[in-house]
Amino acid sequence: MAGKVSWGISIPQVFFDGPIDMPLIERWTKKAETLGFESLWTQEAITGAVPILEPVTLLSYLAAITEKVRLGTSVIVAPLRNPIQLAKSLGSLDHMSGGRLTVGLGLGGNLNDIPPFGFSGEKRVRRFTEIIEVMKALWTQSEAHFQGEFWQLDGLKMEPKPLQSPHPPIWLGARHVNALKRAVRHGDGWMGAGSSTTDSFLTAVDQTRMYLEEADRDPASFTISKRVYVAVDNDEDRAEARLKEWFGKRYGNADLGSQVSVWGSTQKITEELAKITQGGAEMVLINPAFDDMEHLDALMEEVIPNI
Repeated sequence: MAGKVSWGISIPQVFFDGPIDMPLIERWTKKAETLGFESLWTQEAITGAVPILEPVTLLSYLAAITEKVRLGTSVIVAPLRNPIQLAKSLGSLDHMSGGRLTVGLGLGGNLNDIPPFGFSGEKRVRRFTEIIEVMKALWTQSEAHFQGEFWQLDGLKMEPKPLQSPHPPIWLGARHVNALKRAVRHGDGWMGAGSSTTDSFLTAVDQTRMYLEEADRDPASFTISKRVYVAVDNDEDRAEARLKEWFGKRYGNADLGSQVSVWGSTQKITEELAKITQGGAEMVLINPAFDDMEHLDALMEEVIPNI
């Protein structure tokens, strides 16, 4: 892969065994920025038994305690949101961070998550694309006009516009072929899911590049990225066991940890991440499942410099 690879890392956000540790989040965030990670990323789970902070709120806090590192959502489940309120929140966050926001949006994987929010699970793809278009209209038009099936704007005003012009980069999380096409049509980037394997990511990269060419889009205007779950530990059996335990608690699927994660020595982690960058990832979002502070040092001192 030609060109420089950008390295992001997932913010400590899930605390299974106790209260949310805000002092840890603060120490970790400042250290990650000092070490040179280029972006910090949240996940989203609004409902459910897993204790996890809401992403826009968390990034608003991080915006106040960081200076240069970019802040991203990976991903906000857009069909659960009202686009007008979301546009206001994200536009405000872009100002609060000094124009450091990347907006990652996803369709969501479970239709049963939608009805409690007052929406139907039907036509969620159409609603998803309308949400993107509504936000773009509010962010770029002095008087927003949009006529869709779910939302109609007739000269609606929203100020201030985001600090970034024309708006914060929008990256879509996607895996299905149709979702990759949507990312090319509506987004500024695509992020391969952490629940996808390296081989499936490499296949999707080729497909995405084909869709970019078909759409006559400059590849330089579109970022290809991948979330990767990692566990640095010379004892591979212990690392895999801890990953399976974490995935069982977080996603209810312990075996997924072994299927999609990278674990073992720093040399092994380096080799596996290199496959992803050589295969086309321009930004890699590393997601340690545990030992957050320890992973910062190991990744930045022994892994990333060797890729």
